[in-house]
Amino acid sequence: MVHRVAIQGIEGSFHDIAAQHYYKGEEVELVCCETFEQVFDEMGRDPRLMGLVAIENTIAGSLLHNYELLRDSGVTIVGEHKLRIQHSIMCLPEDDWADLTEVNSHPVALMQCRDFLNQHRELKKVEVSDTAGAAADISRGKLRGHAAICHKDAAERYGMKVLQEGIETNKHNFTRFLVLANPQEALTLRNLQEVNKSSLVFTLPHEEGSLSAILSVLSFYKLNLSKIQSLPIIGKEWQYMFYIDLCFTDYTRYRQAINAISPLTQNLKLLGEYKAVED
Repeated sequence: MVHRVAIQGIEGSFHDIAAQHYYKGEEVELVCCETFEQVFDEMGRDPRLMGLVAIENTIAGSLLHNYELLRDSGVTIVGEHKLRIQHSIMCLPEDDWADLTEVNSHPVALMQCRDFLNQHRELKKVEVSDTAGAAADISRGKLRGHAAICHKDAAERYGMKVLQEGIETNKHNFTRFLVLANPQEALTLRNLQEVNKSSLVFTLPHEEGSLSAILSVLSFYKLNLSKIQSLPIIGKEWQYMFYIDLCFTDYTRYRQAINAISPLTQNLKLLGEYKAVED
């Protein structure tokens, strides 16, 4: 079976690496998109197409815009993957350290390698839109003296030479990705025997204690609230949308909890039920 997956980025990007890890041992056909908006647009055009998008990073935090895209898209979360973010510096095969004058990468990757770059102040730091794209551009343009910071897998893919691996400052840097499907496709993928996590979004009345009431219900049903993210509602001062992740061991009690909090919320929407990845 070939899994067709839309990602933001190109081959060798961290989204590509995450997709390959999630479908380990299976064939993956990528639909590469320039933006996250395009990922959801492609899924809207092709009901069989899967999607994989980053949703949070242990250093940079949540990708807030992706929460909004997910809520408005109508697609369903069917899985997740956590990827250790490891950066390498690479260059053309004929170059070496003495030849380098600048380093290209996504601004977040440059920030995550700050200590390493401080040791190489002779290198001009140039921001580009994609980590793997930096390697691809250097390779295709035969840009002598340029280095790229990205995942080491991009080196083989684009004919580059790795000069040093593991240059990221924080060795505990992980990104969590969501695996997405259109609702009809999701029904064929979900196994209720394995489901132990769900993601919800809702609004609350602007009343004292409204959030604590929700939390009390979830506690009563012994659900683990693994994440809560609030986003302001544009045009409604001091009102927020709440995105929560719940982990559970009893699917029936989980569904009872959802029924119990429904009258206390507004615009409650289930974003997906899936198997949690092991930490």
